[in-house]
Amino acid sequence: MSELHPLLATRWSPRAFDPAAQLADDDITSLLEAARWAPSVGNSQPWRFLVGRRHTETHKRIFINLGAASQRWAGSASALIVAGYVVDPGTPHAAYDLGQAVAHISVQATALRLHVHQITGIDRAGLRADLDLSDDLLPKVVLAVGRLGDPASLPPDLRTLEITLRRRRPRSELVIGAAIT
Repeated sequence: MSELHPLLATRWSPRAFDPAAQLADDDITSLLEAARWAPSVGNSQPWRFLVGRRHTETHKRIFINLGAASQRWAGSASALIVAGYVVDPGTPHAAYDLGQAVAHISVQATALRLHVHQITGIDRAGLRADLDLSDDLLPKVVLAVGRLGDPASLPPDLRTLEITLRRRRPRSELVIGAAIT
């Protein structure tokens, strides 16, 4: 197997977060700086982020707009970050660019010994209303960020998912044609 950089090989999306861990201001700044330096078409940087630290009103407003399945575990994350993009007919690639920025956050988090779990089961209209987001901002995903917690703290069904070995599709299913002969 080709060597994969450890930051990519060790990155994963846990559900068990340490409920006592706090994120330092420098950690949050570092994550947002990683997003700021992500590539975007024409350097448009259409992404926007709203950070809610645990036990704050912002965190509570984000949390209530998560799907029930994610609410079972996401409250233990040190922060919930709404990630969205500015909707502009001139930038039809904004969702792609946001994905790049979130990927950069995920890798930077791994470098900081943090973890990110992306949550797509969200109430976008609820987030927009509860957080007073502008009409041109589309919330796309919420990032649960924090330090790894104890899988035993999760309900049994989630604990099983947490401790099961990660799997990926074989490269042969992902590549069309012969990439390497």
